Amino acid sequence: MKQVGIPLILAAMAVSTPALAQETLYLAGYGGSFQKMMEEEVLPPFEAEHDVKITYVAGRSAEIVAKLQAQKGNQEINVAIVDDGPMFQAIEFGFCDAVSDAPVYSSVYDLTGPGSFSGKAVGIGLVATGITYNSEAFEKNGWAAPKSWNDLLDLKFKQRASSSPIGGTYGLHMLVKFAQLNGGGEDNIEPGFDLVREKLVPNILSWTSSNDQLAQMFQNGEIDIAVWGSGRALALKKSGFPVDFVYPEEGAVALRSAVCPIVDNSQPELSQALVQYLVSPEVQAKLAAGAGFGPVNKDTQLTDEVAASVPYGPETVNKMTSVDWMVINERRADWTNEWNRTVER
Repeated sequence: MKQVGIPLILAAMAVSTPALAQETLYLAGYGGSFQKMMEEEVLPPFEAEHDVKITYVAGRSAEIVAKLQAQKGNQEINVAIVDDGPMFQAIEFGFCDAVSDAPVYSSVYDLTGPGSFSGKAVGIGLVATGITYNSEAFEKNGWAAPKSWNDLLDLKFKQRASSSPIGGTYGLHMLVKFAQLNGGGEDNIEPGFDLVREKLVPNILSWTSSNDQLAQMFQNGEIDIAVWGSGRALALKKSGFPVDFVYPEEGAVALRSAVCPIVDNSQPELSQALVQYLVSPEVQAKLAAGAGFGPVNKDTQLTDEVAASVPYGPETVNKMTSVDWMVINERRADWTNEWNRTVER
């Protein structure tokens, strides 16, 4: 019998035994330019290091939480990125696994660390809700720059101010902040409603949930001041329009983008590794430059240009406060009904 050489035997084994399939991780998160940045800049190094293919599932925060609900008990998504309000819903519904301890979290601000999300998520970026104003109009009128939430109530801004209504995060943040400043808070929102109805409404030209429309009102000279996000204000300023963003002395409100590993998913260890990777200084620098997120990791180094455009550093982050989303999510429907009846009629 003719002997078969060892190389031929090995070749036959290679043909008959399929190679181990590459692992796949499903990451849900924001679409558009954020998805493009993640797929092109952020995720490839992780994929290479861990020999994993990440499939990105794009959607708005509410859509992602709805998808998790639909897949309950048979989750396809391994890791999810959503805004902090929907993230607390996901946590309450039991979709998020506990975040494993890791050295990187010791460098994350308390405002965004696992402890701020009941140990079930961690912030990956910060945007501030505060006051945006037309600096040219203020200078022309001899007005000092705003420094307090209460400056929005000044009668000189009658029909010259704007904000999103309670259906938008900026408007909701404003309502809670006014309640806090007047003896209330998430557990007692009425002081906020009273102040909005009596003192803010006369100054509001129009409530709008459209960032494009609010920018247009500034550009058309219809408003001089607004409740808005730091990233939105920066985008308008970069277009050449003279606006500045203020962190009010009582605290700007943090809008946190957050990530969580999904409970009972098919890749628990890789999921935890990806969550840790997203808060590393290197990734945080990419998210700041590409998404306008303020870094959550204290060790993140930014260029002067990027640092000036996002909430950055302990001094700025310490000016920011958070809201109790567990209480808000429970009561938001009632607040919305009251808003529609008594504020935006």
